[in-house]
Amino acid sequence: MTAAVNALFQPFQLGSLQLPSRVVMAPMTRSFSPNGVPTADVVEYYRRRAASGVGLIVTEGTTVNHPAANGYAHVPRFYGEDALAGWKKVVDAVHAAGGKIVPQLWHVGNMRRQGTEPQPEVPAYGPMEKRKDDQVVVHGMTRQDIQDVIAAFAQAARDAKAIGMDGVEIHGAHGYLIDQFFWEGSNQRTDEYGGSLANRSRFAVELVAAVRAAVGPDYPIIFRFSQWKQQDYTARLVTTPEQLGAFLAPLSAAGVDIFHCSTRRFWEPEFEGSELNLAGWTRQLTSKPTITVGSVGLGGEFLQFMVKTDKVAQPANIEGLLERLNRQEFDLVAVGRALICDPDWALKVREGRMQEILPFSREALKTLA
Repeated sequence: MTAAVNALFQPFQLGSLQLPSRVVMAPMTRSFSPNGVPTADVVEYYRRRAASGVGLIVTEGTTVNHPAANGYAHVPRFYGEDALAGWKKVVDAVHAAGGKIVPQLWHVGNMRRQGTEPQPEVPAYGPMEKRKDDQVVVHGMTRQDIQDVIAAFAQAARDAKAIGMDGVEIHGAHGYLIDQFFWEGSNQRTDEYGGSLANRSRFAVELVAAVRAAVGPDYPIIFRFSQWKQQDYTARLVTTPEQLGAFLAPLSAAGVDIFHCSTRRFWEPEFEGSELNLAGWTRQLTSKPTITVGSVGLGGEFLQFMVKTDKVAQPANIEGLLERLNRQEFDLVAVGRALICDPDWALKVREGRMQEILPFSREALKTLA
């Protein structure tokens, strides 16, 4: 193993969180949990990645206990005895394989699809009301609704700690509920949760603080955020390092331990005049550990392989990624689609068997391998 590759397999420690490697499994919705309950196949899916050398698994998005949290079929819940029992089996299997695991806690907000179980009559919730044909399709959240959602995240974090999860990740990216409050394009509220970016961040800051209060001072909290939105890939919350620092500081103070900085291409610089990517800038501005992510290990940006296409993403070398990791631009590396198609990706990279890594295609999404 070369010195560069070795950096990816060095242990990482932050307080109580001790990881055997710097490889993180990125959260990816798989929709193989009927009635929101992880199955034996889900247990094995995560166990295999841990056994191959993934240091930290961030689960697919799991919905908190709020009537409008879910928007898609067969997405797992993170509430209810049946779902939590299923997740406990996942936790035990991952730990037995030598890995660590955190759930990604999720509320889809106004991306909820009408008629989604378990309460199909419930409309989507979001920062602003939306109507179509004189029907409310998105319920504009009241202050009480905001507090209810915050309480649901805090309870999910308590439950995560109780079943042995190694921390939690809060999903604040990609145009879902928390990000809908961040983004000016979806939040034109006129109360204390709208207006300036500081006001639009208030919901997330209060939510992080509530999670911190629920789990205590030493339990790891990861926060995932992004500039881009699935509603607008060109969207940007901030355009300068100064603005990014002002955005991150209240979240950091509220209790975030690690920032998961979601980009579509990890190699792209975030601001002019510097090669640092979003994770690099975030680490520099907050002094908190960061996770980089975005088409790692793929021969091209991941979205081009996600549409209806026969394109196959050939494995890509990761020399540039390793150089950045060795420079300590970021601390951890999240791998997504490359780990869906090949559960042994980490092991093959560690052993220098890059030519054996399986290519990614949409076919890989049809099963839990």
